[in-house]
Amino acid sequence: MQPMHHRFQGNPRALLRGLFDAAVAATHPAQTLGGFLPKPPSGKGRILLLSTGKGGGSLMSAAVRHYLDAGLAPDRLFGLSTARHGYEGRNGHVPEISAGHPVPDQGSIEAAERALALAASARPEDQAIALISGGGSANWVAPAKGLTLDTKQKVNRALLRSGAAIDEMNCVRKHLSRIKGGRLAAALGTPNLVTLAISDVPGDDPSTIASGPTVADPTTLADARAILERRGVAVPPEVLAALSHPANETPKPGDALFARHRFEIISRPRDGLEAAIRMANELGLTVISKGPDLEGEAREVARQHAAEALSLLSSGKPALLISGGELTVTIRGQGIGGPNQEYALALAMALNGQAGIHALAADTDGTDGGGGDPADPAGAYVSPNSLARAQALGLDPVAMLADNNSTPFFRALGDTLDTGPTLTNANDLRSILIWPEAA
Repeated sequence: MQPMHHRFQGNPRALLRGLFDAAVAATHPAQTLGGFLPKPPSGKGRILLLSTGKGGGSLMSAAVRHYLDAGLAPDRLFGLSTARHGYEGRNGHVPEISAGHPVPDQGSIEAAERALALAASARPEDQAIALISGGGSANWVAPAKGLTLDTKQKVNRALLRSGAAIDEMNCVRKHLSRIKGGRLAAALGTPNLVTLAISDVPGDDPSTIASGPTVADPTTLADARAILERRGVAVPPEVLAALSHPANETPKPGDALFARHRFEIISRPRDGLEAAIRMANELGLTVISKGPDLEGEAREVARQHAAEALSLLSSGKPALLISGGELTVTIRGQGIGGPNQEYALALAMALNGQAGIHALAADTDGTDGGGGDPADPAGAYVSPNSLARAQALGLDPVAMLADNNSTPFFRALGDTLDTGPTLTNANDLRSILIWPEAA
């Protein structure tokens, strides 16, 4: 059996945290953005920077630093930075707005209206750069005609509770918006547009990341209505009316609007996953990767992974079962949690105290579910003694899982991962360490 690296000898939790930190570092805009930024336009052309999402603050900071350090005159650089509350970048040059997530708030409305106005003010010779990251769907909200913020909030909450996948949620949101689904690109006063994105979605679909404000949308109003019906989401009459009105259809692939648009992904879930795998390989672990795009119900995937981890344990060799992607939770209870913590709780129950298996499931953005507080946990650890410690504290894991109440479970154990905002967002990372010598 190959020894663990000295930094982690006898400390599986530190090893798991090291894998998570490696994934975050590999996807942070400070490391990845610079090489993708376009050169400033010639003559008197300016650069318009518009950012949004959980990485919106750090994307803007990196872009502003890049151009000002290169000698661009400050008056040729303007824009607006938008990020989730607590994720601000404090770039020192362009204004910043904090906005709600996962449920939008008044900051989301203000940010979207100002972004649309700035886009419309761009001159033909200007270069527009959209810096997009996950969370932008809630951070930029411009309700379609006849809708209000309150209505959009109700739809958002209903979709979250339904267990809808991110592409389904964004399909609905795009067709209830004046900024999503390519409409920001339509508002621009310049045809010169570059979009640079951090992907947090399985498959890295540009039209799904932050609901694709600058890209063509292949989904339709009919698709949005079908999702609501399939997921059993009841919505007010004005929402159904909006989803039946032709004016709310989005620009489609092939539209001349996007002829001079360059779209590139600067960080993706695969980058973070591969960084963690490289580290695991250096530590002498056999790595079994489930890939960067895993989807499914959190508790069901956890049970599958537990069975696989138990099988790997019987081989007697140290290994790592690792996966990215974004799992979902169908909310049936009244508890507090997120998909990573729900996965971790279901995993602990399925492993049932088996020695030699430790795990960490967490969101690379630093917040897993919760109510929008930047201090919400990023995820949770699982140890062989998790259930025994829970029993000693009088916790009932079965009841807490049924109530979707994973955060209080892991908080009581001291097993939440609390990172604060990481200022990037490349989806989730789930690592199960199989360590036979500890069994």
